[in-house]
Amino acid sequence: MIDVPNDRWSPESLTAMFPDEVVTRALVRDVDLSSFGGQGGTLALITLDNGHDHTKPNTFGPGGLLSLNQALDSVAVRSDIVAVGVTGKPFIFGVGADLGGVPAADTREKALGIGQLGHAVFRRLGELGVPAFAFVNGAVMGGGLELALHCTYRTISSGVPMVALPECFLGLVPGWGGTYLLPRLIGPSRALKVIIENPLSQNKMLRGPEAFSLGIADAMFEPADFLEESLRWAARVLAGEVVVSREPADEDWEQAVAAARFFADGKLHGAAPAPYQAIDLVAAARERTRDEAFAAEDEALAGLLLSDELRAGLYAFDLTQKRARRPAGAPDKSLARPVTKVGVVGAGLMAAQIALLFARRLEVPVLLTDLDQQRVDSGVGWVHGEIAKLAQRGRISADKAARLTGLVTGSVSKDGFADADFVIEAVFEEMAVKQRVFAEVEAIVSPECVLATNTSSLSVTTMASGLAHPERVAGFHFFNPVAVLPLVEVIRGAATDDATLATALAAGRSLKKSCVLVKDSPAFVVNRLLTRFLGEIIRTVEEGTPVEVAEHAADPLGLPMPPFLLLQLVGPAVALHVAETLQEAFGDRFAVSPKLRSLVESGRTSVYGPDLAIDPAVAELLAGGDRPSAAGEVRERALEALAEEIGLMLGEGLVAAPEDIDLCMILGAGWPFHLGGITPYLDRSGISAKVTGSPFRG
Repeated sequence: MIDVPNDRWSPESLTAMFPDEVVTRALVRDVDLSSFGGQGGTLALITLDNGHDHTKPNTFGPGGLLSLNQALDSVAVRSDIVAVGVTGKPFIFGVGADLGGVPAADTREKALGIGQLGHAVFRRLGELGVPAFAFVNGAVMGGGLELALHCTYRTISSGVPMVALPECFLGLVPGWGGTYLLPRLIGPSRALKVIIENPLSQNKMLRGPEAFSLGIADAMFEPADFLEESLRWAARVLAGEVVVSREPADEDWEQAVAAARFFADGKLHGAAPAPYQAIDLVAAARERTRDEAFAAEDEALAGLLLSDELRAGLYAFDLTQKRARRPAGAPDKSLARPVTKVGVVGAGLMAAQIALLFARRLEVPVLLTDLDQQRVDSGVGWVHGEIAKLAQRGRISADKAARLTGLVTGSVSKDGFADADFVIEAVFEEMAVKQRVFAEVEAIVSPECVLATNTSSLSVTTMASGLAHPERVAGFHFFNPVAVLPLVEVIRGAATDDATLATALAAGRSLKKSCVLVKDSPAFVVNRLLTRFLGEIIRTVEEGTPVEVAEHAADPLGLPMPPFLLLQLVGPAVALHVAETLQEAFGDRFAVSPKLRSLVESGRTSVYGPDLAIDPAVAELLAGGDRPSAAGEVRERALEALAEEIGLMLGEGLVAAPEDIDLCMILGAGWPFHLGGITPYLDRSGISAKVTGSPFRG
């Protein structure tokens, strides 16, 4: 039975907070282990299933927890079972808590109850008097992974695509045992990689083999006969034929915790409380009892469930999970044409990254072209090298590596594009060059072939204006690094037709990217806003603000990188080119910095010195007047500039709604989840009303 710690909540009161919960049922059936070897006996197998297919994963709200509790009640009273097993429906084990009722957790007692209910149910798996086995057959995240950690033993399928404790990404901590059980299972440094490092690195997921190598699972089996082999393994464990030994991690606990704090500081600069609370919980797990640790998780969870940070994180998560999958303004999907071969014009690093992505995700022939054989060989060689690295790391099989390598070829001639369905250019960012490239390609390809441009700032309409069929041209703007950043801005030019747009959006989905549909306008969304932001900060340096002050003025926001690191990543020459393009289009809001021009003319491509501090020569080049600003003033000016630009972009109809700007900034610029989208943040802080006269979101 559930031990309710106090009378301020009940399971029934928590259930009322989640009226729309899709309840994950815990279905029990008996398995005769004599069929799997060993000494036999009955294993009570609990299957978690919410009654939907894999597109609606198992989650745990109060109803799901109570269903699991009832299943455990039914097996706890039996004397004929030798073990309990837990597995999931096809492709899904469990992906964590149902957060749909979080807005109703408006008191500390209700928030505390959510944590306590999860602990009360999950801990029973370790207190049944017989071993509990978690057979992790599919995606397992958050509370799903914590459920597995409460079990005595764990097996995992080698085909599991996602293993994670992503709570810190959303503004929570693993609150149902994760911060205590995981470090004591695999050691603090490995646990903190899962709890802190991965969530703060674009919410990185582990795969089944990686989770097994970390020690999260005791055995791993292939997907085809995973459950049968897991039951066979469990029978052997129960018979004593297999002994699972877990050596305590021989490492410095304090050093692992200090390294995690250093990592979090580098990402967040203290801006978000959840990761630091999670680190504190792991640090204390070394000495705490299980009861003490679980109570501490409950307290941390209760505070965070009531926080603005979590609500901001949930808004951002909802955008990336729902709106990103259904781009606003997209034409009917049925208009999309198949893509069976891809052409890439250019063989530089960006072009090569794009070629690799198309080859990996679409598994179709990809042809790179460039002006001379040396450039072609360099680009193709880079792609082949990256494929080899994927195989060496176990990310793909040797057979698949050979197949992908064979798909990517190069040529100095564009004649090979004749049977391509999708050709994307990634050449020098100059209009005349891109127009010439498209004219050459159009003379070769079929009438249905989509011509896409990866331009970061130029007009798609102008680029297509000299073609016989401008309707086939669309913008398809990736962000660097292509494999990491999930956004593609899909741009509709004045002549772009629905079939072209539908094909581009379908290609983006096949590439596992999130697409946002953007009106043709210089620099589109992300680069326009980043250029305005960076330009305002550089302007304060020209006025006399020390570079070091301007560099760290935005640290309290927890942005993924400081502005001058962004300048180095983009490249001063590219940043200057984009600023010039935007000044020509929009005037002095994008005044081109003479200091930035001097920096480019000096030939410097690096902003930082070998000690990772701003190069003094760069600081001298950028330094200016005698009107310095304090860090808070720099930050306020930069945010006000963003608010002004967003107001103008929405007025232009650049995107369908403020949510699309939020989505672009989250996925393309790393706007932090803990702040939510940029428009609600500017609304909450009062900046949007101050600058534009009203909030962006009503």
